[in-house]
Amino acid sequence: MLQIENLEKEFIMHIRGDAEIEGFDCISFSAKAGTLIAVTGPSGSGKSSLLKCIYRTYTPTGGHTYYTCEDGNVVDLAVAEPWEIIRLRATEIGYVSQFFSVIPRVSAIDILTNTQTARGIPSKSARERAAEYLEKVGISPQLWDMYPATFSGGEKQRLNIANALITRPRLLLLDEPTASLDARSKEWVMNMILDLKQEGAAMVGVFHDEIAIETLADWRYEMRERQMVPIDYKMDYAQEELAAFA
Repeated sequence: MLQIENLEKEFIMHIRGDAEIEGFDCISFSAKAGTLIAVTGPSGSGKSSLLKCIYRTYTPTGGHTYYTCEDGNVVDLAVAEPWEIIRLRATEIGYVSQFFSVIPRVSAIDILTNTQTARGIPSKSARERAAEYLEKVGISPQLWDMYPATFSGGEKQRLNIANALITRPRLLLLDEPTASLDARSKEWVMNMILDLKQEGAAMVGVFHDEIAIETLADWRYEMRERQMVPIDYKMDYAQEELAAFA
């Protein structure tokens, strides 16, 4: 579903005399339907930048990001027109950021409802499903009509994850989804991710949580010196992909 070929990113700091900062170089891997690729490594090694290049928050410096759409068409996200990126984000690609950001003064249940109605789901059905997902991630019904600005960090992250999963994306990018969650919340979130995997979604996630990696990941890479190196695997097909790096 996702094929990354020789992806690279460099940052030009115009406010610092056009200084160049190296992000990553020659990243290649694939993500198949129903699997999760875990990306690990130290802070500052380029993990989040990689996700942002796939999602096209950042424009890659070079390389290709081939995504096979639901209709069978293949789109190179690295060079796709902005309107096409917006369309795919609205219909097929989801992203869970480390940081929670929504329009102020919109209630939690309205956030999840609006995400669905924007994709053509009737308002009544969208609101019912929003309530279902808020319950799934353990947000108290007393908070459903409250503004998320009043939520704790863990509650915001659970709402963030519910908002990304509620549309059942075919490709999901996860940036440390369990980082600020307690043990019970982690269990809820990991079960929801596993459910989406079983439906056939392909996922790429940045993780530091070893329990989450062991539970969710089919393939594991580590960012080392601007490269992404395969260090572990579970699926049979992984032997073939590992041989490609030999």
